[in-house]
Amino acid sequence: MEYVLPLQRLIEKFCTLRGVGHKTAVRYAFSVLDMSEEEAAEFAEALISAKRDICPCAVCGNLSVGGSCSVCSDAARDAGVICVVEDSRAVMAIEKVKEYTGLYHVLGGVISPMDNVGPDQLRIKELLARINNTNVRELIIATNPNVEGETTAMYLSKLVAPLGIKVTRLA
Repeated sequence: MEYVLPLQRLIEKFCTLRGVGHKTAVRYAFSVLDMSEEEAAEFAEALISAKRDICPCAVCGNLSVGGSCSVCSDAARDAGVICVVEDSRAVMAIEKVKEYTGLYHVLGGVISPMDNVGPDQLRIKELLARINNTNVRELIIATNPNVEGETTAMYLSKLVAPLGIKVTRLA
């Protein structure tokens, strides 16, 4: 079925979101049409604000509004333990459990030669700088247990081994 052009464009934009297929995009688009003009404007402003105001934490790479994220700013956290994750979604998942009290380091992905992502495209240099400039005693590697996550974990383990820091693999 063909939709009027503005609706078709909206559906196409929703389809560009990861994990959103055509049927879901159509539902989202009609949901937007069902909104009042004020609600739609608030929705659009929330999108623009999130894109404009959210940036990587200057310390760990997690989501932040300004300099440091809430985790890095928390003096009660154990600065001697850093949990290395692929992205901010992993930070959110671990934080939901409310058990981990250390800090994080967000790599921004995993080593994936098929996607042309090597160590230089990740925040590995920043991780090494943190380790060298602080009293880190343990690195917890919490990348996904798939081929790319395991490759990244092994690479980090070998890279950090000469530094004498305990490395733990969390899968």
